[in-house]
Amino acid sequence: MAPKLRPGEFTESTCGRPLGLRFHNTCGNLYIADAYKGLMRVGPRGGEATVLAKEADGVPVRFTNGVDVDQVTSEVYFTDSSTRFPRSQHERVTATGDSTGRLMRYDPTTGYLDVLESGMTYPNGLALSADRTHLVVALTGPCKLVRHWIKGDKAGTSEPFAELPGYPDNVRPDGKGGHWVALHREKTETPYGSDSHLLAVRVSRSGKLVQELRGPKDVRPTEVIERDGGKLFLGSVELNHVAVVKATPTK
Repeated sequence: MAPKLRPGEFTESTCGRPLGLRFHNTCGNLYIADAYKGLMRVGPRGGEATVLAKEADGVPVRFTNGVDVDQVTSEVYFTDSSTRFPRSQHERVTATGDSTGRLMRYDPTTGYLDVLESGMTYPNGLALSADRTHLVVALTGPCKLVRHWIKGDKAGTSEPFAELPGYPDNVRPDGKGGHWVALHREKTETPYGSDSHLLAVRVSRSGKLVQELRGPKDVRPTEVIERDGGKLFLGSVELNHVAVVKATPTK
């Protein structure tokens, strides 16, 4: 049975809650992972969004989260963090160890939706690798990254990629073959453990943590994007602005 909405959740579920955004650069389409409405698309001229996918294999998409686009094939990859709990109850996804999340692929040419992997524990942000052979997917509850192969001998399989010092949100390419991973909250051994204000980490193409970003304790980023020769653009659902900082070069 689907969980009942708590007071105040009706508006969010009715209006929608965009969590992931990615452009297809060639045609200008904007793909949106809306937590409640599913995978959506807006054309290059803007306007009302079209819902592309609300269910997969007969199971509703309940918590659409991360999205990325293959700029060569136009295929769209996105996550459904849980088939039990909506975004408004995201704490329960972690607290219960819910493992009903899914990784999916949408083909805009045919309209075909394919479930690449099911039974995942809180899949959140994802990013296509620079060579387009695999996806790097953040698992928020377990504080991990996994690599899901989409090409080669391992296609269709997943493997551990990196252990993280916090709860990851979005994953974005760093332009060097690796990725920046935004950490919504730092992982501590106990509820009263130390907090070093860790906001994000850079992970190399081999899965090694090579750089850390720290900042104000009240900032909890959901996405970090590197542009313009080392500038980091930080977004957060809790702030009304985008922060821009200069990253310290990797040692």
